[in-house]
Amino acid sequence: MSSPQYPYPPQPPQGSSMKNALAAGAIAASLAFNVFLLYQVNDIRKEEAHRNEVVQNEIDTLKENSTVMTSAQKKHLEELRDDLDSSKKQLSQQANQAASQAKKEALTFAEEQGKRLSAENQQTKQAVAQTNSALGEVKQKADTANARITDVNTDVSGVKTDLAGTKSELDKTKSELKKVSGDLGITSGYVATNSKEIEDLRRRGERNIIEFSVKKQKNMQKVGDISLRLDKSDLKKNRFTVLVLADDKTVEKKDKTVNEPLQFYVAKSLYEVVVNQVGKDQISGYLSTPKYQSR
Repeated sequence: MSSPQYPYPPQPPQGSSMKNALAAGAIAASLAFNVFLLYQVNDIRKEEAHRNEVVQNEIDTLKENSTVMTSAQKKHLEELRDDLDSSKKQLSQQANQAASQAKKEALTFAEEQGKRLSAENQQTKQAVAQTNSALGEVKQKADTANARITDVNTDVSGVKTDLAGTKSELDKTKSELKKVSGDLGITSGYVATNSKEIEDLRRRGERNIIEFSVKKQKNMQKVGDISLRLDKSDLKKNRFTVLVLADDKTVEKKDKTVNEPLQFYVAKSLYEVVVNQVGKDQISGYLSTPKYQSR
């Protein structure tokens, strides 16, 4: 850049040369400073222009970057939207499938429950029918039992009557039956002299009564838990001789008469043989033993 051209000033008068010189120096200095300022201003303008250019470049770069970022963001957003739509479709399909499966399972469960309830209802009906049948049988048995109870009551009344009659007969029999001392000198109870009195004695239930008929022979004849053997009988005198086997012991009862208790012990219990009738080579009567054996 060329320096500005200035015309030379007119020559001052000689008297004022010093002043003029000073003024000229001041003007020169002022001009030089102005020039310097012009240079500085020009440099500042250049720097400002450069800075503006740099800032503009940066602004342009930022705009470009912003455009690129916006495009990337838009693309990313579009991708996200696509993924979201895909997810929605997938979820919708899964939801539809789950709903279809749940509906199918619900129908299957309902069908199974229906079958089970139907079977249980059938079983309940059968149980009710069986119960009704059983109740009918119970009612029938109850009616039969009531009828039997009525019969039993009637029988009981009859039994009471029979017992009353039996008691009366037993009371009467007491006067007919007599207590007789046996051949051991013991009077143990009543003695029956005929079949009727034997039956009355049995009905009293005080002792066991076993009737017998023994013939004359070599071997012993079993009567209850003892054995008898007739050795001799005298029809005219109503006498007899008999052997008694009891408790592994044999005892001879010699020349005995009818209706006389023949007494002996078996395991500390008193037994009696009463002969009511003597025939030719034969005797008949009964064996009387305690209800409970002594030990």
